[in-house]
Amino acid sequence: MAADPPTTDASILETVPAESTYREVDGVELHVVAAGDPADPLVVLLHGFPDFWYGWRHQIPALVEAGYRVLVPDQRGYNLSDKPEGLDSYRMGRLSADIADLIASTGRESAHVVGHDWGAGVAWDLALRRPTAVDRLGIVNVPHPTVMREMLRSNPRQLLRSWYIFSFQIPVLPEWYLARDGARGVTDVLRATSNPGAFTDTDLAHYRAAWRRTGAARAAVDWYRALLRRRDDPPREEVPVPTLVVWGEDDDALVPEMARESLRYCEDGRLVAFPDGSHWVHRERPETVTDHLLDHLSG
Repeated sequence: MAADPPTTDASILETVPAESTYREVDGVELHVVAAGDPADPLVVLLHGFPDFWYGWRHQIPALVEAGYRVLVPDQRGYNLSDKPEGLDSYRMGRLSADIADLIASTGRESAHVVGHDWGAGVAWDLALRRPTAVDRLGIVNVPHPTVMREMLRSNPRQLLRSWYIFSFQIPVLPEWYLARDGARGVTDVLRATSNPGAFTDTDLAHYRAAWRRTGAARAAVDWYRALLRRRDDPPREEVPVPTLVVWGEDDDALVPEMARESLRYCEDGRLVAFPDGSHWVHRERPETVTDHLLDHLSG
């Protein structure tokens, strides 16, 4: 019998006191790392693919020190959260509803919301679908959903860079690739899409542990399958809340023009670009990115 993977709960965050909690949303139990005084202003940090809550490890202590209550969920399908079956479980409206319910579980009507990659996609959707749930929006390296659709239709470079979205529609094979050899496929993806030093050997061991959990590879790939097969657009295009877009321009998957185009859909938007930053700019330039986020959230 295979041994259980090492723990990937809040105990691996050694820089600030934090606890693992569980919240039920839409019949799904989310693992949520919580840090900071519960009475402080609330910030919700959303990870993407192939990440889990640990992707925000550099930002959590700085936000707590700045006087925020921080919640960092493993989004549905990831790490210690439930992994429901069926593509309808991963429709965008349900993903953003999870976060609205998470905010409501604290007794609050709204929070600052910051997302990276798929987490940024969920954050965009939440601000468009339920704008009263978001005080200020922070986005790291994912465009506004309308910009993504337009660029896929009109920009051959972006279409080529998005090859993996289409490859993930293939049955079984993507899951096998990512999970093979103790989730070596995941560490291959992380190394290939980041600059040297973004992930330490310890970091990669944590990622492999998170991805060795039953159903993790299937659930994460199902996000991509639902994107194309269960399209679920929000009811508006313009983001009404103050928005900061942080963008590493040396992103293998996304052309940099999409960052500037995304501001066209923000009533109050600002862009901070890092020409030498990859898709993982918040890990490569953690102090600078965090300073920009703190400035935005306190504005």
